[in-house]
Amino acid sequence: QVQLVESGGGSVQAGESLRLSCAASGLTSPYWSMAWFRQVPGKEREGVAGLDPEGTRIYAPSVKGRFTISKDNAKDIVYLQMNDLKPEDTAMYYCAADPRAYGGSWQTLLDTSYNYWGQGTQVTVSS
Repeated sequence: QVQLVESGGGSVQAGESLRLSCAASGLTSPYWSMAWFRQVPGKEREGVAGLDPEGTRIYAPSVKGRFTISKDNAKDIVYLQMNDLKPEDTAMYYCAADPRAYGGSWQTLLDTSYNYWGQGTQVTVSS
């Protein structure tokens, strides 16, 4: 059974940094697509950063250059390093995983590409 548990959210000031972690268990191999999404109440869930099994990273334009996704294969932990945070980054952040590969394409950031989800961790950025 696949389980994803996020941690690392919190409240910060604009310009500060946070690192989110997603501890994964039950993955059948290290070659899964992993991604981070975020959602604000009343809005659709947005793909933020994705990592395909070959190591290709893809980012939403709104976070490119500020956020970095990485994975520790030995520990099955996916990280999202978020720098220079802005108030518009405020959201619930979710980790997602799927055994399918999307070649680093735009499908890597679609929520319909993932079958497994964590429960989320809240990030609040104040100005």
